[in-house]
Amino acid sequence: MSKILMKGNEAVAEAAIRSGCRLYFAYPITPQSELIEYMAKMMPKVGGIFLQAESEVSAINMVYGASGCGKRVMTSSSSPGISLKMEGISYIAGAELPCVIVNVQRGGPGLGDIQPAQGDYFQATKGGGHGDYHCIVLAPNSVQEFADMASEAFDLADKYRNPVMILADGMLGQMMEPVEFKSPKTDVEIAELGTQHDSWCICPNKDGENKHHHEINSLEIDPHVLEKHVNDLYAKYAVIESKELRYDTHNISDDNEILCVAWGTASRIVKSAINELKAEGKSIGLIRPITCWPYPYEAVKNAIAKKVKKVYVFELNTGQMLDDVKIAVEGKVPVEFWGKVGGIVFTPAEIKAKLEACFK
Repeated sequence: MSKILMKGNEAVAEAAIRSGCRLYFAYPITPQSELIEYMAKMMPKVGGIFLQAESEVSAINMVYGASGCGKRVMTSSSSPGISLKMEGISYIAGAELPCVIVNVQRGGPGLGDIQPAQGDYFQATKGGGHGDYHCIVLAPNSVQEFADMASEAFDLADKYRNPVMILADGMLGQMMEPVEFKSPKTDVEIAELGTQHDSWCICPNKDGENKHHHEINSLEIDPHVLEKHVNDLYAKYAVIESKELRYDTHNISDDNEILCVAWGTASRIVKSAINELKAEGKSIGLIRPITCWPYPYEAVKNAIAKKVKKVYVFELNTGQMLDDVKIAVEGKVPVEFWGKVGGIVFTPAEIKAKLEACFK
């Protein structure tokens, strides 16, 4: 299959449709506007439903209802819009419903600006909404990976009956790169996806053999019932942590003196700087978390076991993944951080200068 040059926002939308998404609810916000525009154009062509809600709050609650009916459903937004969805995301996690949420991050806090940033890591990985819950969080660093993650996100959401967030940024949403798509699911395959949910979704709402009225709810008045429910959720999260970790490594070896950790598009810039330093004889490795939750703590811990003298974390924020890296390192080596905020993106030359200073 030939590759197509596409923006990240459009590529993830096309991949979602090919993965069987037939319901999409959202509200416009930059820098993910092309995603909602693409869905508005394409969903009717595949017999799907596109609806521009009156607000982000409405959109996420439409996702709750559609998911409760056993359908593959997606929403998308950017930073402040995701904040408005957080109550609904907590409800969805509490009700154990599958859905996909795309966040194309912009600078913040507040309305901030429309430039790329990575300031929503805490919000995505540490809950974001109220109560004890987790979203599975995937962080792409290329348009191809952004598209591939749409299919993976729907599969993970269905497998664990859990919301999955794809945490991209404005740069990835707006850049154009060649993309190769998987073959679209057939109508038969999409219909079969729905039948997989019959054991819990609200659709088999008929009297008769093997049919009953299913209840979908996140409200538990009895504290003992709620305690059991939350503990059951965390038993599920433990399974996810053991089976669904994803990370990428670059130039990792027993001779590494410096270990870099970066995620998303920032990791591509760090990788370029490492390649230049490698050509000059410096031994620096990179770990890129692909799942920001669950986080690859063991991978970071194992990477510093030999000669690593320092860990350097690079993010487009003031240091959010930094906390997870420190947990992984357990104080065994120094951890430094450098980042850019406000929508400003660091360059390979700037990263190279920071790393060169570590060898002086």
